[in-house]
Amino acid sequence: MRTRPRRAVVAAVALFAAVGTLPSAAAQDRQKQEHPSHGGLSATIRYTEYGIPHILARNYADLGFGTGWAQAADQVCTLADGFVTVRGERSRFFGADAPSDAALSSATKNLSSDLYFRGVREAGTVEKLLATPAPRGPSRDVKDLMRGFAAGYNAWLKKNRITDPACRGADWVRPVSVRDVAARNYALAVLGGQGRAVDGITAAQPPASTAPAAGAPDARDTARAARDLFAADSADMGSNAVAFSGATTANGRGLLLGNPHYPWQGGRRFWQSQQTIPGELNIAGGSLLGSATVSIGHNSRVAWSHTVATGVTLNLHQLTLDPADPTTYLVDGRPQRMTRREVTVAVRGGAPVTRTQWWTRYGPVVTSLGAALPLPWTTTTAYALNDPNAGNLRASDTALGFSKARGTSDVLDALRRTQGLPWVNTVAADSRGHTLFTQSQVLPRITDELAQRCSTPLGRVTYPASGVAILDGSRGDCALGSDPDAVQPGIFGPARMPVLKDAPYAENSNDSAWLANAERPLTGYERIFGTVGTQRSMRTRGAVQDVAAMAARGKLTVRDLQAQQFANRVPAGDLVAADAAKACAALPGGTATGSDGRAVDVREACGVLAAWDRTADTGSRGALLFDRLWRRLPTAQLWKVPFSAADPVGTPNTLDTGAPAFTAALADTVTELRAAGIALDSRLGEHQFVVRNGQRIAVPGGTESLGVWNKVEPVWNPAGGGYTEVTTGSSYVQAVGWDGGRCPVARTLLTYSQSSDPDSPHFSDQTRLFSAERWVTSRFCEKDILSSPALRIVRVRS
Repeated sequence: MRTRPRRAVVAAVALFAAVGTLPSAAAQDRQKQEHPSHGGLSATIRYTEYGIPHILARNYADLGFGTGWAQAADQVCTLADGFVTVRGERSRFFGADAPSDAALSSATKNLSSDLYFRGVREAGTVEKLLATPAPRGPSRDVKDLMRGFAAGYNAWLKKNRITDPACRGADWVRPVSVRDVAARNYALAVLGGQGRAVDGITAAQPPASTAPAAGAPDARDTARAARDLFAADSADMGSNAVAFSGATTANGRGLLLGNPHYPWQGGRRFWQSQQTIPGELNIAGGSLLGSATVSIGHNSRVAWSHTVATGVTLNLHQLTLDPADPTTYLVDGRPQRMTRREVTVAVRGGAPVTRTQWWTRYGPVVTSLGAALPLPWTTTTAYALNDPNAGNLRASDTALGFSKARGTSDVLDALRRTQGLPWVNTVAADSRGHTLFTQSQVLPRITDELAQRCSTPLGRVTYPASGVAILDGSRGDCALGSDPDAVQPGIFGPARMPVLKDAPYAENSNDSAWLANAERPLTGYERIFGTVGTQRSMRTRGAVQDVAAMAARGKLTVRDLQAQQFANRVPAGDLVAADAAKACAALPGGTATGSDGRAVDVREACGVLAAWDRTADTGSRGALLFDRLWRRLPTAQLWKVPFSAADPVGTPNTLDTGAPAFTAALADTVTELRAAGIALDSRLGEHQFVVRNGQRIAVPGGTESLGVWNKVEPVWNPAGGGYTEVTTGSSYVQAVGWDGGRCPVARTLLTYSQSSDPDSPHFSDQTRLFSAERWVTSRFCEKDILSSPALRIVRVRS
């Protein structure tokens, strides 16, 4: 066990005693000490500006207790809703046909969500994982954290009145168990595998003997759907992160900018805190709701962030069925019966619903991966889904390993030891000037050789196109096998993971590992990890341009990271806006023909595009016009110069303004904005905003395809004023460096603020900071915490 310097340990330990003996005047004044409960588990929570809690505890169970208490205080309704999900009780409380909890699975309706999660519960899946010895199962420290979290959440419920109207007085807000906490972590682990296929798992039923024979899925359509499903820009989560080495910085120490793009509502929000066990742990950052560990953060020596990876976290096995029984499949000619799982779900206002799920040695039978990717179960063929993260409850141990790390080498060691990250890359920097990028994630062990040898005809199309392998399930020699350094059978071991150490910069924006550093491209990994030599997203291209230029300039500081986060440069605008304005100005009579055949006067738009500053700042005039135009331009007819692997950052380029689609898009955009009463030269923030407690808050940034680092995905509602809500985008942002002192130099921002309760003072305070492009100065060291003018100390006990 590594320990922090003795002075810090003594100061933190002394605080436990000091908290209980503060003068009454101080307790009644700014520190406002409270003692809401007694006995059992305990923690001290010090709140500083913006409601950020600094949780001090003696051990992991107590730390989990304080974390569960503090999360409930800010997010009780969101947490409670998620616990209803993983218990399989949404239909009971909200109705079977209501839209489901999109934070924890892809289920379209509550009934399919409940059938899946109830099935997980009745199979004892989570309990078996909890009972599995480490390192394959969770460690004792993590189990203590989960136990404490459940107790802390329950203690808050017992001692406090809920004010949030989202669940005030609701009968579905109930105490939770360790199993509930672990089940929520499990749901996040399988989000990219079984979680994508919940509807297809719960709807899978054998064909009737009299059913007409169904045709095989069209290979090209299936490949296209699979590619779209796993595309870097198709998910509701993404991210940017960059680490700079000491060779590029002003003081020879590392720098880390993390900018994860996650949902702004629901159970995949981040929540910010600091966790301290004197002599054992001291970590600050953002946790996914329901997690007792810090997901993205920093300690005194190392900082890290995650980006959603391109690795395909599942594969399919095509089953050859017994002609006499579609619930029996053949392996090496020998019949194997599927396992039936009868699952019953309570339904509000109706009779319980019972359905059968069908499981194989490979995993559940599945009849679709979303509506666009059907996998029909016929009398001769079925498909089983393999998700190795269904055996992975190790992500919290990985996070705990990061929290204790003293450098990027320790981060890499934690990944090798725990192998717990299901669907993200890791980017890290440390105080000694080192950098790290690695795509160390839990993936099915699909080598290119295995795919070549064992793919079905359908798989021979889907694997190269998307990385989704469809293997011949009738052959025993097509089993995934194991790597000797893997903690779990059927996954890749750490030696097979893409890793980049000590590059001047290491960056990822949700494309594959290939261009983590454009001067040191990563190659040689299996297709399932991602592609090499293919076109990058506009966000990756813009990010690599920005960070490479920063690294070349050198002398970087945390201020440079802050400037990058809010530069709001629109790479698509830099590429095409000038050509678009020139082509617009050259239109005869200043008119363009819309898609409806009508002529539209676009002369004003030409000037606006020419004058636009190419940013998505809230004050930018022309940004909204370009955004709406860009969304209409068809990608198939966009560029004159195609992609070249020899210039992956610079190509494709040169807008094809001669294509009829360009003038039609321009006319339609002008018509749309004028019909909505939106001036073509209006400031972006006037029409890109969120409403909090009746007040508009302007939102900077832009959509995925524009390539803006500060990504936001708002909802277009012209009748409501423009973009009136953000569904996903920049979330827990951190800019971290070191100056040689004991305290890291850190600036943070939780864009949607700490609490979901509209009555909380921390419902929108950081959202206003985000709007103004301002930051929170991290209070990491004890002297900074205790000197906060907003300090409020709460002592909590079970």
